[in-house]
Amino acid sequence: MSSDQLPTVQRLRPQGLVNSPAFSHVAIVPPGATTIYVGGQNAVDADGHLVGQDDVAVQSARALANARTALAAAGATLSDVVQWTVLFVDGADLGAGYGAIASELASDEPPLVMAARVAGLGVPGALVEISAVAAVVH
Repeated sequence: MSSDQLPTVQRLRPQGLVNSPAFSHVAIVPPGATTIYVGGQNAVDADGHLVGQDDVAVQSARALANARTALAAAGATLSDVVQWTVLFVDGADLGAGYGAIASELASDEPPLVMAARVAGLGVPGALVEISAVAAVVH
């Protein structure tokens, strides 16, 4: 089977639900795909230091970069992500946080997105945490 005949992940925006360019509502992963789970990524560098103290845009960009590194270690890219979960600490500017990463997440078939405000995160000073589920079709 050639690569253009491989099944793909279907991302659906059903009629009757809001049609947003930022997210889909349903994802169907075909049989045989490898599913990859990326745990929560904060804006922590390789030495364990928080990057972008008090700057949600800088922290969001670093958290996404960390998620990209984790995906790559499993043979996946941002385009393989089926669902993002994004947690923002209460009071963080969501517009600035999303604004810092939106262009990298833009797609004609966007993944599912779950976002929430939380009281705090495990890393002191962290304003955002990003996790992902990806599927690589073989």
